[in-house]
Amino acid sequence: MSQSSKSNTRAPRRMRLGSRLFNRFRRNSDGVTAIEFGIVAMPFLGLLIAIFETTLIFFTQSALETGVANAGRMIRTGQVQTQGVSEAAFKTAVCNSLAGYLSCEARLTVDVRSFSSFASVSLPAALDGDGELAGGTTFAPGNTSEVVVVRAFYVWDMITPDHITGLSNMANGRRLIAAASAFRNEPF
Repeated sequence: MSQSSKSNTRAPRRMRLGSRLFNRFRRNSDGVTAIEFGIVAMPFLGLLIAIFETTLIFFTQSALETGVANAGRMIRTGQVQTQGVSEAAFKTAVCNSLAGYLSCEARLTVDVRSFSSFASVSLPAALDGDGELAGGTTFAPGNTSEVVVVRAFYVWDMITPDHITGLSNMANGRRLIAAASAFRNEPF
């Protein structure tokens, strides 16, 4: 038997052997669960992380609203004006209502403006055209019977991509969390 005829008889045998191995592999279902979990795990974990982040954002929003309301009460009753509370001390009062997982001093901006009446209230936009915090904040707690608007802005760095949650409203995939309180100062 020549060398070429040996290789010709081996080729069909190899094909049959390969076909049998493939069929045996195809019928074997021992690792199917692991493969299915591998396919489903990433979207599931992404969704789970998005749910946790959304929950943290809403919790932070609620805490910021509480902080603005409590610190605003200090302005409304005249404590800030009569005791000479500075903008930094007022910001700290808002921060005290926030949770410990937030880096309050670096990411919180406070804007306090006073007006003669509710009809004259005019506030600048919080974000500029580039999706960044506009700045231009002031600290004017007002006098007796003036209308005061207290706003606080917290910049949240999103963990999940925006195409999953759709929650970012700033440039670079960040979210601006804002809270405001408007009131008329009491006579003090």
